[in-house]
Amino acid sequence: MSKHPEKKGKLLIFSAPSGSGKTTLVKYILDQIQGLTFSISATSRPPRAGEEDGKDYYFLTPDQFRKKIAENAFIEFEEVYPDVFYGTLVDQIASKRAAGNHIVFDVDVVGGLNLKKHFGQDALAIFIKAPSLDILAERLKQRGTDSNESIQKRIEKAEWEMRFANRFDVVLINDQLEKAQQELKSIITKFLKP
Repeated sequence: MSKHPEKKGKLLIFSAPSGSGKTTLVKYILDQIQGLTFSISATSRPPRAGEEDGKDYYFLTPDQFRKKIAENAFIEFEEVYPDVFYGTLVDQIASKRAAGNHIVFDVDVVGGLNLKKHFGQDALAIFIKAPSLDILAERLKQRGTDSNESIQKRIEKAEWEMRFANRFDVVLINDQLEKAQQELKSIITKFLKP
């Protein structure tokens, strides 16, 4: 038997309230650091304009999602809003890690904490925070993808999610994008070092 077991890939977990700039930062890290692979989550929400099944998310109906829950197909999942589920599929992770790939997760706050609990020291949990709730609301309005009612719901959820920030390994305030990108790249590079 080998004295040096194969190195499993590490996990980078990104969580944040809507509008914090998480997706922009995740894309930057995927472009900048070699050897990262993105974990595609499953969701029961309908695709937004330009989103593709199997590329952005695995889009399932609420019933299909519930069936996969019954089959224990998820490492973690959450019903974020009534009939709107998000989850991480077991089969997405095991083979990638075994091949030594580092996996990037873009998940909600509860999902992020569940993944961190599951993977422990092999995972770095990063909470991306907007400088303020007012700025968060402004970013959501500028997106132009949500109704005023939906934006209000997201702001209320963001207030609740921010209470969990201190349970993450890193809290990064995204006030200046370039500064946040450099800080994040440095933190991740250090974590991934063998």
